[in-house]
Amino acid sequence: MSTIALIEDEPGIVDFVSRGLNSRGLKVRTALDGEEGLSLALSDDVDLVILDLMLPLRNGREILDELVHRRPGLPVIVLTALGEVEDRVDGLRAGAVDYLVKPFAFAELEARVQTHLRMARQIPATELRVGPLVLDLLEHQVMLGGDQIRLSNTEFDLLKYFMRNAGQVLTRAQILRAVWGYDHDPSTNGVDVYVGYLRRKLTRPGGPSVTISTLRSRGYRLDDPR
Repeated sequence: MSTIALIEDEPGIVDFVSRGLNSRGLKVRTALDGEEGLSLALSDDVDLVILDLMLPLRNGREILDELVHRRPGLPVIVLTALGEVEDRVDGLRAGAVDYLVKPFAFAELEARVQTHLRMARQIPATELRVGPLVLDLLEHQVMLGGDQIRLSNTEFDLLKYFMRNAGQVLTRAQILRAVWGYDHDPSTNGVDVYVGYLRRKLTRPGGPSVTISTLRSRGYRLDDPR
């Protein structure tokens, strides 16, 4: 089942679209503001985003820019009241795969969602990039500034999770679930140990480096060097 992130601040539209897409066999997760919406859209299980441009806390264009940088293969359909030609062109040039103006017919929205889901499945993303760091999902290879970094399978999975959520604070519990697949750490410091391994391998004196910051009592963050 594909998962759709619906980022929209009008409850009526949220209810209307969610019910319609759910009835078509799609899972819909929703956010009513830009801050929550960006966090939702960066989740690993999200396959497509429906994004309003005019949102509280953080506008949709900022979210679109972030998604293009951090999840370049994720299709984003812009859903907005801004219907002028220049608005549509600007949204498409910014990285949206489609643009639908309110008011809209649900049948048209669903058709566009299904089309872009099919296209995304045919062209899977094979690389993650954060600054000088490149992770190749197919070759199971990591490059830092052009040099290969050798990682264990667990280190690779941990780095992949950090890169997919670059700039976001990740708690130990979130990391445990995503990388190790359980909610409780029987060794109490397993996450800390593997973060330490990654830090040593991603630090190059005098060369390109990537920083994993510790935020006291909160967790870890892979810093995005943009």
